[in-house]
Amino acid sequence: MKRVAIIAAMPAELKPLTRGWRHVRSNGVDLWRWSFDGGEWIAACAGAGVEQAARAFAEVEKCGEVDRVISVGWAGALREELLPGCAYDVSCVIDARTGERFHVAAWHNECSLVTSSKVADAAEKQRLASTYQAALVDMEAAAIARLARMRGIPFYCIKGISDGYSDKLPDFNRFISTDGQFQLARFVLFVLIRPMHWPALIRMGENSRKAARALAASVRDLLDERGQTDKLNGNPNDKN
Repeated sequence: MKRVAIIAAMPAELKPLTRGWRHVRSNGVDLWRWSFDGGEWIAACAGAGVEQAARAFAEVEKCGEVDRVISVGWAGALREELLPGCAYDVSCVIDARTGERFHVAAWHNECSLVTSSKVADAAEKQRLASTYQAALVDMEAAAIARLARMRGIPFYCIKGISDGYSDKLPDFNRFISTDGQFQLARFVLFVLIRPMHWPALIRMGENSRKAARALAASVRDLLDERGQTDKLNGNPNDKN
């Protein structure tokens, strides 16, 4: 049986894709599974950051060997021409901590991505764009790329843009716990008394929802093209 792992950071990034899938939570990792004749898709998330991405992938592997893996989720744009709310296929992943570059299996590759250890603000986006000539920034993809290389399995990466290159947003890093969880209650209390952030956050929320839907469509297109599912078998997402 062919098994495809789909690794994200947050459940909301996977929601449009995994609607109708079987969900469980194991060792702090959210898992969604969809089985069909001859194969299975299994999506997982454990929080933001490379350590949490690796933990999510490890939990998937407890269920059996993985034949290919896809890193998905939200990313920040490092170029003005990349549009919030859209999804992009990544051609190369760069680890900002080590400088390593990871090959992404050929598909509709469009741009490179750099994985950072923190949420990039406007100044950090400028630095990353200049240093790595990358188009996107996230916090997880390099970990999944490294694990795929170690296991000798194809690695894909699709990212949806939640925030544009020049967007001015609050510092999200102070609200991410040591285990990669976003502390929503603390964040809400912070922004409630800072209305200057509201318009940008409303735009980001809408762009994030659009990006998650675009991610779901791109993942389904990729898996169908690679022969990993048969739409006639009743994938619950076929009509979404």
